[in-house]
Amino acid sequence: MSDVNCSHLETIATVKHAKRRECDDCVKIGARWVHLRTCQECSATLCCDSSPNRHASKHARASKHPVIASAEPGERWLYCYPDDAFVEY
Repeated sequence: MSDVNCSHLETIATVKHAKRRECDDCVKIGARWVHLRTCQECSATLCCDSSPNRHASKHARASKHPVIASAEPGERWLYCYPDDAFVEY
């Protein structure tokens, strides 16, 4: 996908996009979020680390799903948690 030195990002052939415009976990607990991210393993859409509950990074740690994509309109980037790697597409 890029020249970034990250084996996780290199495995992404097709970016999975958000199916819904809300954080699945925040909705369950009645919380609010700032920005949304979509897991590239399972397509879960969860809140970013600027949000109070940081569901996307919690999901990445618990599930070992390393890569997220921004689910924000107009943003086209991927981020790998374990390698702290970022790439625009």
